Amino acid sequence: MAKFLAELLGCTLPDKGTPPLLEVRVAILDPFGHLISASVVKPLERVGSYPGLYYHDNNLVSGSLEALIHHLVPTMDYYPDRTYIFTFLLSSRLFIHPYELMSKVCHLCMEQQRLSDPQADKVIVRKIAPKILQLLTEWTETFPYDFRDERMMRSLKELTHRLASGDEVYRKAVSQMSQGLIRRLTVLSQYEEALGKINATAAERLTALKAKPQAAIQRDMLSICNDPFTVAQQLTHIELERLSYIGPEEFVQAFVQKDPLDNDKSCFSDHKKASNLEAYVEWFNRLSYLVATEICMPVKKKHRARVMEFFIDVARECFNIGNFNSLMAIISGMNMSPVSRLKKTWSKVKTAKFDILEHQMDPSSNFYNYRTALRGATQRSITANSSREKIVIPFFSLLIKDIYFLNEGCANRLQNGHINFEKFWELAKQVSEFMTWKKVECPFEKDRKILQYLLTAPVFTEDALYLASYESEGPENHMEKDRWKSLR
Repeated sequence: MAKFLAELLGCTLPDKGTPPLLEVRVAILDPFGHLISASVVKPLERVGSYPGLYYHDNNLVSGSLEALIHHLVPTMDYYPDRTYIFTFLLSSRLFIHPYELMSKVCHLCMEQQRLSDPQADKVIVRKIAPKILQLLTEWTETFPYDFRDERMMRSLKELTHRLASGDEVYRKAVSQMSQGLIRRLTVLSQYEEALGKINATAAERLTALKAKPQAAIQRDMLSICNDPFTVAQQLTHIELERLSYIGPEEFVQAFVQKDPLDNDKSCFSDHKKASNLEAYVEWFNRLSYLVATEICMPVKKKHRARVMEFFIDVARECFNIGNFNSLMAIISGMNMSPVSRLKKTWSKVKTAKFDILEHQMDPSSNFYNYRTALRGATQRSITANSSREKIVIPFFSLLIKDIYFLNEGCANRLQNGHINFEKFWELAKQVSEFMTWKKVECPFEKDRKILQYLLTAPVFTEDALYLASYESEGPENHMEKDRWKSLR
């Protein structure tokens, strides 16, 4: 992915003795370098009981890390806004390890309300405990993968033990929160184990295919299911399941760089990262190659044309469902060179439907057509009367690219060292939308046989695809002939 910087930040320092005023110039560009928005924010008013937070029109735009941490911690008469909690927990990991943040939060809770004092006023504890428990519950529910770190769990147990020691009601609340967290982490471990088994089965089948090419190919997609709508439904099952396990922090992990003000190593280097985002990208690649394999495998031109038309219909059903990721994977598979060069086969295919789908996913004008369709699907989801209408599965690679350019297009810190929170509001907005989409439960009935085939059927490598393609329709020019010779 091309390196991209579209950041313009300036800082006007005040005269000595005047209140600190910042002037921030921010320009955000799209992936093609076109200006999306530019803003000059001045002045920034310093607001709040804890110094170091700066607001513009009542919106928090910057602050020191210490001030932002204080802003996260509840007090007797304050509880942070939920959007702030999500935004800060999402973005703070660029500047501080989650376990260090948890340690600081615990320390502030204990010190501010004297929770570490056995003689602490029980009335105060009763007032503050529900708020602290609410913050910890939001953290454990939204970012459960943070708690795979033993240091996180230690701090959590230390604080919850103090809260639970005072009242039976809070003991039950702490127990409920802990059980929920353990359940989520157990489910994650089971999912990772299941993924490992699926990948192992797929690898075994590929090995069998290489050992006995003819014996191994006993079935193809059409022999398993020849109904495009059913296959599109099963693809949607896979997409929604894999989406559901992607933690919001994985979007930040994907682009994390060393914080210039941090002398320590990267905030993720010693933390067991979830890799569900990478697994989801691998699924997209697998589906693309599976489509290409299914098309290149048949010896007869008539059969290849039938497979092409079948996958065009599957792609159309995916579009209707709102499954844009599978749609794009199928189009990508059909546009791979070993498939696109099969001119004699394509001449037998009614391509009008495919042309319409390609137009919808046309990358020109920064995927304008797709973005319009995505907005339509999102609106349908908001006003949905049925679970089927709620489905929105974005073209995932483009979502990651959008977040990448947002990250690269604006600095994490201002020149005075403050965290550029305006940027992180925008980041959280994009990730929050994804969080809504991933919570949708698939309404379609599962077909184990189709799912097993889609997930484990052997797929050709690029070289094997070219070889099969040349054997179906011979090489047409010197370059193709040379490639064919090298592959044989």
